[in-house]
Amino acid sequence: MSDKDPSYPLRKQVPSRDWAPGIHYAQLQTLPPCTFQRRRLYDFELLYVRQGKLLTKMDTEEYILNAGQLIFLSSGVYHQNIILSDSDTKLIGIHFDFFGESIITHDEDMVVNEDEVIHDKFAFEAVTVPFMPLSQEPIYSPPPECVHAMEQLVHEFTMRPAGYEWVCRGLLLGILTSLLRTQSSRDAAKSSVHTERIRALIDEIEERLAERWTNKSMATSMNMHEDHFAKLFREVAGMPPGEYLRSIRHREARKLLRETDWPIERVGDQVGYSDIHYFSRVFTANEGISPRAYRKLSRIL
Repeated sequence: MSDKDPSYPLRKQVPSRDWAPGIHYAQLQTLPPCTFQRRRLYDFELLYVRQGKLLTKMDTEEYILNAGQLIFLSSGVYHQNIILSDSDTKLIGIHFDFFGESIITHDEDMVVNEDEVIHDKFAFEAVTVPFMPLSQEPIYSPPPECVHAMEQLVHEFTMRPAGYEWVCRGLLLGILTSLLRTQSSRDAAKSSVHTERIRALIDEIEERLAERWTNKSMATSMNMHEDHFAKLFREVAGMPPGEYLRSIRHREARKLLRETDWPIERVGDQVGYSDIHYFSRVFTANEGISPRAYRKLSRIL
C-alpha cells in the first residue's frame, strides 16, 4: 500500500522577490554501501552525487542517480535512500526552506517523527512563473558552476565566518535558479533523438578528461556537423561543449588538489592539461589563485 499523500509538497505561488531561503544543513558526505530508513522531512533537501551511485525510492517511484546528478527531496514526501556503489559514495546534502520560515535547532528537527507529526511545521515550496515547481521532475543534472556554488555553500556553512548567512542565502538562490533554468533545456532535449547519445558522450568525457577533446572530434564521433553538434550539446548540457569541458576540468582539478598529494603536474595531466604552465594559467584565471596556493588554502581551511 502506498503512503503517497497528494497534498505534499505544500506549494505557494509567489513573486521571485519573496524567495528568502533559510539553510539548515550543508555538508559533504562519504558513505559506504548502506540502506537508510524510510522517512519524511519537514524541510527540503538537495542531494547531489559527487561520486558513486544512489537509489532513491520516493512515493511509488524509484530513481537511480549516478555521479553528476541531483535529486530534489520534498517536504512531507516519503523517501528512502540506498547507497548502491561497492565503494564509498560521496554526496553533497543541503537542507533548506524557501521562506526562512522553519525553526531548526538540531539536525533531528528536519526529520518527521511519525509518532508525533507536527502538521503546521511542513515547509512550503515556492513556485514562480514561468518555471515549473522544482519538485515536479525531481532529478537534475546541474551544470558545473552550480556544483561549484554548492561546494562554496558547504564551505561557508561549515566555517561560518561573519556574514555567512547572507553568503549562503545568495549562493542557494543562485543554485535554485540554475536548476530552474535547466528545465527549459531539459524539455528541449527530450524532443531530440540525439539526446541519449550526447549524454553518453558527456559521461565518456567525464571519465576520460585527460584526452584531447575538441568540438571537431566530438562532432565527428557523433557523425554530426560541428555547428549542429554544438547546438544540440548546449541544449542537453546547458552550455557549449568547450565551456562545459573547461568547467568540469576545473572542478576535477580543484577536487584532486584538495583530496590528493599528487604533484601539480600530475593533477594537470589527469584533467587534460599536459603543460604544467598552461594548466597553472588556466586554473589561476578561473579560481583567482594558483593551483599551489589553492591546495595550501584548502589544507588550512
